[in-house]
Amino acid sequence: MKVIIVEDEVLAVEKLERYLLKYNSTIEIVEKLDSISSAVDYFQTNTDFDVVFMDIQLTDGLSFEIFNQLTIKKPIIFITAFDEYAIDAFKVNSIDYILKPITFTDISKAMSKLESMQNLFAAKEVLSKVVNDITKRKTKDRFLVRLGNHIHSIKTNEIALFYAEGRTVHLITLQNKKFIVDFKLEELTELLEKSIFYRVNRSFIININAIKDVVVYSNSRLKISPTITVEKEIVVSREKVALFKNWFEGN
Repeated sequence: MKVIIVEDEVLAVEKLERYLLKYNSTIEIVEKLDSISSAVDYFQTNTDFDVVFMDIQLTDGLSFEIFNQLTIKKPIIFITAFDEYAIDAFKVNSIDYILKPITFTDISKAMSKLESMQNLFAAKEVLSKVVNDITKRKTKDRFLVRLGNHIHSIKTNEIALFYAEGRTVHLITLQNKKFIVDFKLEELTELLEKSIFYRVNRSFIININAIKDVVVYSNSRLKISPTITVEKEIVVSREKVALFKNWFEGN
């Protein structure tokens, strides 16, 4: 674990360092800073650390001034001789507030709390990844279509677009073959990979790989020219233009 110490008292720094290494000899004290100005300079360009132990009263003012100039996206453990700053401390990613004189028990409890929180966040990240993976697996890889008495399986990546005509939804492949599917466009938007397919208006969902050209159209709308033959114009509705551009750009 990598630790930053922001403290202007040399003896306090030495004591804190001794207790941290006693708690875990593998802890690395990455940097020792003794003022608001040095802390601001350091945190502006360095993010490779896990936690900051920070005194509140430094030689050039209260350390809260650091957070008025930048954001530290790592846990902060405050150490101070005064208890009146506790509320302010917990507004800036503080996970603990230790009153001086510090003891080894104080540091041990703070580090145990930090490790518990890190394990919790790690578990949440794993859960989030699992959920994302499950969500991705729900996207359809194929669609069944009928042609007379025959049933065909069309790979999703071979589909150029879907469009609605009344209550009927058509599928057109990249080879310009047309079929009817038993889905509504609303259902398809949930089943298709969102980075590949986009619903540009009430009637069309298009594959990004089937877009040949996009031009500015009337009333600040956009007109899409597909790589296949489509009888109807594909126009991005005005309220979706910004979202379409973000999708088309890959955001």
